[in-house]
Amino acid sequence: MYDEIKEKFEKIGIIPVVVLDDAKDAKALGEALMNGGLPAAEVTFRTDAAEESIRILSTEFPDMLVGAGTVLTCEQVDRAMAAGAKFIVAPGFNPKVVNYCIEKGYPVCPGVQTPGEMEQAMELGLDFVKFFPAEPAGGLPMIKAVAAPYTKLTFMPTGGINKENVREYLKCNRIVACGGTWMVKGDMIASGDFEKIETLTHEAADIVKEVRA
Repeated sequence: MYDEIKEKFEKIGIIPVVVLDDAKDAKALGEALMNGGLPAAEVTFRTDAAEESIRILSTEFPDMLVGAGTVLTCEQVDRAMAAGAKFIVAPGFNPKVVNYCIEKGYPVCPGVQTPGEMEQAMELGLDFVKFFPAEPAGGLPMIKAVAAPYTKLTFMPTGGINKENVREYLKCNRIVACGGTWMVKGDMIASGDFEKIETLTHEAADIVKEVRA
């Protein structure tokens, strides 16, 4: 299951990181992402609408790779997976949460920033981690530098990734996918501008095709 999810991440290339304040927007957002060519959503557990939004996306779009982000507790893990999430993403490396996911058989991508955190992830059998916050933590040069001694480790940089710099990230063979918010900004969701979201998503999908064709 873990390898299967990782393969899907790699195929999609850019994972939209979504903050939904109202679950009623989930279906329209899902349609925009699917039509735009990025059939994935990391729904962050920053709002009360996250759980229901995951449930709606998972039900309405069975072919979409829907997961939960900003997961900080084991209780959130259970709620997310029960709602239909197919993977868990955390902003940092919490051994308790990571071990819980592994024991339950849930694909988990914890956030790391330092070699020490990367080694902890590898010790638990993980070879795919989130690098967060990517740009403030040194960006692509940092990833390339720390990846050198960890030959099996792959990354999903998130934080500061945008349409201007995502190409360079995707060109790196140690990067499975990038997490991004520029195509799903909160103000566009709140105003119901799903046409713009679809357009930006399409542009992002084209970048993936261009780099990884």
